Amino acid sequence: MAPKVVRWGILATGGIAQTFTKDLLVDPATRGVHEIKHTVVAAASSSSASRAQEFLKSVNAPSSAVAYGSYKELVQNKDVDIVYVATPHSHHYQNVMLCLDAGKNVLCEKAFTVNAAQAKKLIETAREKNLFLMEAVWTRYFPISIYVRDAITSGRLGTVTRVYSDNSLAAEPEKAWPGGKSRMVAPDLAGGALLDMGIYSLTWVFQTLYTTQSPQHRKPPRVVSTMQRYPETGVDEMTTMLLTFPRDAAAGGDMHATATTSFRVGNDVDGAGTCGPAVRIQGTLGEMQVWPPIYRPTRTRLILKDGTIEDKNWPQPGPGKGSGWYNGFGGSVNQEGEGHGMFWEADEAALALVEGRKEGKFESLDESLVIMELMDEVRRQNGLVYPEKIETTDRVEL
Repeated sequence: MAPKVVRWGILATGGIAQTFTKDLLVDPATRGVHEIKHTVVAAASSSSASRAQEFLKSVNAPSSAVAYGSYKELVQNKDVDIVYVATPHSHHYQNVMLCLDAGKNVLCEKAFTVNAAQAKKLIETAREKNLFLMEAVWTRYFPISIYVRDAITSGRLGTVTRVYSDNSLAAEPEKAWPGGKSRMVAPDLAGGALLDMGIYSLTWVFQTLYTTQSPQHRKPPRVVSTMQRYPETGVDEMTTMLLTFPRDAAAGGDMHATATTSFRVGNDVDGAGTCGPAVRIQGTLGEMQVWPPIYRPTRTRLILKDGTIEDKNWPQPGPGKGSGWYNGFGGSVNQEGEGHGMFWEADEAALALVEGRKEGKFESLDESLVIMELMDEVRRQNGLVYPEKIETTDRVEL
């Protein structure tokens, strides 16, 4: 049976859009996926159609792909099955709502929105219109994440009760993002460590302590948190969260997690994993360790009380050596022929469309909302408020 071709529109043309689209256009058969194929039929830049045309050329999109100079034109294209929204999270609510209003399915970059009220409104709208909507937390769809979750649900770790999770950079913000205009540190773009990087720390906490529970037993966690502000712009440069996930005593009692994130200090200082794992998942029978970077991890270690030690490497597939194909992100380039890993979430979204599902398999919309509510509470505890124009649920031009 021939694979189903899913036609994508790319909304925004920055670095993350380029990485995603290059991965998207790799033949899914290179990673053992045969039910679907992806193509790009259109891309839009808010600045100009020529910018969108340059983007399409840079990712080697089909020559038939259309370039637009506005997002409104993109969502009106009848050939687009699903839109990938790749703008800063400050703009997600307005951009996704534009897509939903036009009847388009959406894969939206993380963090889903700026706040939970926006996420709730998007979810309600997608469900009212019977459209697919998914937060693009790519890490959840990696084989490595599936392996870790399976180790928990199969009982290999015993009863899991505690998780440590850190995603930090070891950068100098003043040099990395001078002038305070970068999306990483600008309040107008919902900058700060929590929404951009802390979401990954929370991803590992939630996918191990929350997603692995049956839906009828999941309960949102309580949180106590603290923040260090970035003096230049006032957003958070370091955030630490202590979470308690309620669980019945018969199932092992409450679970604890520590989730941390920082711009200024890191968990992989030399880039070689010398500092050890950045995620530790601890159960009564042993521990699972995940090495950084935890948004794109490639190494795990399972250590059990019975003496078992299971080391695994998880390289990303792709066209392979000799292909002359390269991908990467943020100025770094992967090995020749090695994908970045963003195709896994694209495959999930495409398979959902083919199967008629309206949300992701490994992170429901309800769970995305719970995580946004948690981040709202962390910001509330520490007084971090963004400009009203990006916190609002009203329709506004940004």
